[in-house]
Amino acid sequence: MTSKTPLFRLALLVCGLLSLAVMPASAQQAQPDKIVAKVDGAPITEADITLALAELGESIAQIPEAQRREYAITYLSDLKLGAKAAKSAKLDGSDDFKRRLAYQSDRILFDDYLASEAKKSVTEDAMKALYAETVKNLKPEQEVRARHILVETEDQAKDIVKRLKAGEDFAKLAGELSKDPGSGKEGGDLGYFTKERMVPEFSAAAFAMEPGQVSEPVKSQFGFHIIKVEDKRDKQVPKFEEVKDQIEQFMYRKSQQDVIMALRAAGKVERLDAPPAAPAQ
Repeated sequence: MTSKTPLFRLALLVCGLLSLAVMPASAQQAQPDKIVAKVDGAPITEADITLALAELGESIAQIPEAQRREYAITYLSDLKLGAKAAKSAKLDGSDDFKRRLAYQSDRILFDDYLASEAKKSVTEDAMKALYAETVKNLKPEQEVRARHILVETEDQAKDIVKRLKAGEDFAKLAGELSKDPGSGKEGGDLGYFTKERMVPEFSAAAFAMEPGQVSEPVKSQFGFHIIKVEDKRDKQVPKFEEVKDQIEQFMYRKSQQDVIMALRAAGKVERLDAPPAAPAQ
């Protein structure tokens, strides 16, 4: 499937709408109608601040959190002053303004409808049911915990193997000699990983070994590895609470996608222009 398919575009649309429709709990205000400022007599409420902060989003990410509220109030004040000036200039009577106002009204109503419909189906019981159905089909997957020492040449790797066989400490040599800056600081420790997380040559060697074993030099695109397997285990199935947020996000997107498809199926769309030709297969 390419990025040009209708389904892909639909997925992007739904993801975008979800970010607009689902307001974080931290953004909820206990007293949304409380007036915090007036601009030429026009009120600014806590609810207005919440909306402004949500809309400003990434544009205020660099502003310290403690200062964002004041920024939002200033932004809303300027907005009201500018809107008042625009009305005095009778810009709100133009056809262009009316078209844009109608578009924004449709968009907000659509967002609210999607969120409302999604909330009906995304319940705790529904999320737990999806979790149970998913985990029952999961097969145990093996994980390995290993250390490695990464060097540039095979001769360097062979020399390290000799030193290890002579009794030198693996973690100490990794800290001194490995060119992997991340794991080297940790004595070469890579933690637990599944087969697909490592390059094939590394995984093939590591998963063929038993805990305590040290490999001969293993060549990969990064250089030569000496691997020590510390442990093997079956990957644990995550608990519901650990993946609840991901399940909720998935179900919101799926529910909203279903709503869009149902609306398309029930509605009548008439194209009065010439739609673009389908791409050649």
